[in-house]
Amino acid sequence: MVRPRIQAGMTPSTDWHEIIPPEEDACLRELALQLRELQKKHAAGGKPQRALHAKSNLNVEAELTILPDLPEHARVALFAEPKTYRAYVRFSNGAGASQPDRKPDVRGVALKVLGVAGKKLIPGMEDATTQDFLMIRSAATPFRNAEEFVAVVRAAANPLKLFSFLGITGLSRGIGMLRGLSKGLALPMGSLAATRYFSALAIAFGPYAVHYAIKPHAEDAASVTGDLGEELAARLAKGPVTYDFQIQFFVDEAKTPIEDASVEWTEQNAPFVTVARLTLPKQDVSSPRGKRVSDFIEGLSFDPWHAVGELRPLGNMMRARNHAYRESTEERGAAKEPDGTEAFE
Repeated sequence: MVRPRIQAGMTPSTDWHEIIPPEEDACLRELALQLRELQKKHAAGGKPQRALHAKSNLNVEAELTILPDLPEHARVALFAEPKTYRAYVRFSNGAGASQPDRKPDVRGVALKVLGVAGKKLIPGMEDATTQDFLMIRSAATPFRNAEEFVAVVRAAANPLKLFSFLGITGLSRGIGMLRGLSKGLALPMGSLAATRYFSALAIAFGPYAVHYAIKPHAEDAASVTGDLGEELAARLAKGPVTYDFQIQFFVDEAKTPIEDASVEWTEQNAPFVTVARLTLPKQDVSSPRGKRVSDFIEGLSFDPWHAVGELRPLGNMMRARNHAYRESTEERGAAKEPDGTEAFE
């Protein structure tokens, strides 16, 4: 396997920065409360689900193997030395309510790595031994910031909010954003085993800043017309499914901005560097053990702020998640963080 690298003798730029307006935190807290209200509405008096990505396609066990011989600038946090970690993976649709897989939707994957040393960022969870990575199917979002994102979510839940959304974005940008979103959602969905997923947002990587992604080893081109989870489960019953875990380094504010989530970090500007391999081992998700694993994973929270300081989330959209995910987790009463001692026999 060829692993793209920064040119010999070169290290990535450290000239990145965040721009945090003084009034931002109060605004982000308000946006988080708006999402929580939608979460309650979707529950309709029943048990609340996640505010977004409510429907799980499949929940499975996994392993993340850090590769040897990485360039020095890629040896950060859990990527510092070759090692294999246990992990849990949740594949999902993006909507705040459960809907059939055939409907256009954002698709996501959440990875929770176990046994990761280091002080974590979330207050009260500093001693947790988990590290989360969240990804979607697109390499960028249609939204520049959290305000635009929440406005779209509210408009999707209530078309009467469309005018409020256009008031935030302006008519021209708003219409363009909706067209781009519709085009992205309408893309045919192939197997989860053959789909590439991207962080679309930045995190710190020691002194550097990166986006991350997983690239599948499978290359199936055909779309899946049935249940996405069932198709992946059938593959896993026969053998493992693998992905390369990759990062791409910040170059400059024009090509790889931290605060504008609508700008794609292209491979031409920021080549991907493979640093680990994510493996979903052969497993029977329909077995009693498989069902216990699935139920356990479904109860967990996946949060980009479940992280060590060296991998701190960056940018407005990520800072918004710091409030929104906490509100969602509290609303649905998510399970406590796992510690790797879970037994499913």
